[in-house]
Amino acid sequence: MKKYIPLALLVFTSAIISSCGGKDEKAEKAAAANQIKPYKVLEIQQTDATLNTDFPASIQGQQNIEIRPRVDGYVEKIYVDEGAVVKAGQPLFKINAPQFEQEVRTATASIKSAEAEVSTAKMAVTKVKPLVEKDIISKYELESAEYRYQAALATLSQAQAALSNARTNLGYTNVKSPVNGVVGSIPFRLGSLVSGSNAEPLTTVSSIGNVYAYFAFNEKLLLEFNKDAKASFAERIKQMPSVSLVLADGTLYNQQGRIQTVNGLINTATGSVNVRASFPNPNGLIRSGSSATVRIPTQVKNGILIPQSATFELQDKRFASVVGTDSIAKNVQITVRDNSAGSFFVVDKGLKAGDKVVLEGVANLKDGAKIKPIPANANNIYAELKK
Repeated sequence: MKKYIPLALLVFTSAIISSCGGKDEKAEKAAAANQIKPYKVLEIQQTDATLNTDFPASIQGQQNIEIRPRVDGYVEKIYVDEGAVVKAGQPLFKINAPQFEQEVRTATASIKSAEAEVSTAKMAVTKVKPLVEKDIISKYELESAEYRYQAALATLSQAQAALSNARTNLGYTNVKSPVNGVVGSIPFRLGSLVSGSNAEPLTTVSSIGNVYAYFAFNEKLLLEFNKDAKASFAERIKQMPSVSLVLADGTLYNQQGRIQTVNGLINTATGSVNVRASFPNPNGLIRSGSSATVRIPTQVKNGILIPQSATFELQDKRFASVVGTDSIAKNVQITVRDNSAGSFFVVDKGLKAGDKVVLEGVANLKDGAKIKPIPANANNIYAELKK
């Protein structure tokens, strides 16, 4: 037997289902609206900036002089310690070499003997001369006396030269600093036998009134340096800006430096050229052998700059998230320069003035997602570049 459902009941049931479906759809739309997250958005402006390019550098003193003994002997005294600041002419070591003291005594005695010979020969000339004038004796006797006198003078000169050499050699036993500077390591101790043939020097004195920072340019930077072919090398060096030095602890050195030389020969192994910059070091803060970073500034006029936090990397490419008038965020590939201006990138391709980019959280923002743009204060953000 067939059962029939009343029409009124069907209509009532449909109305209930329709009402429930409408509520679910509204709830989904409300939930979707609640999922639209707010993001700070920056309108890009063209601005001037200073780009800084950093290069790892090694520091050397203006003069690194190896102190080597010029005579053989034992180290008798060490007047300085490692790291001491010394003046030119200040004693560093005393070498015990008694043979040179003996040479001085021998040469002194030889001079006295030679002086006596000179006096005797001179007396002989004085005695013979009047006898020759009176024809008592022949001229031959006078000439012989004069020759003996000249020979005695020559012997005296030789003795004086020997004494001078002996005193010079004796002076070498007192090793002195040739320049103002800082004493390096001292590998020898009291009693050590030293000679000029030793592989290691007694020490090294580094003159650090000025210091040199050595670093390397790549081929691209070398090409930029050589662009102005009409200018001479000296003029191009002179036109380069002053450079800064970032010390090993990350602080900025308070003295500006200048690039002095750019080697024209490219190292085929590294594809780079050696560069030398000079920095004044009046207080001796920087020591030879230390490491630092040379920072070279470059001026940019009316550049497109974007905070680094507004970009992200994906498969060796860099992107920014651009927001359109529909509040939809789209990922755009950009090309930035290798050097940066503080926390900003300089964009060469991909963005233009007036584009609005998401400032933070772009790495987790899906391409094509709708957001709630919150305008950021561009003046405050770009103010960092004007400091």
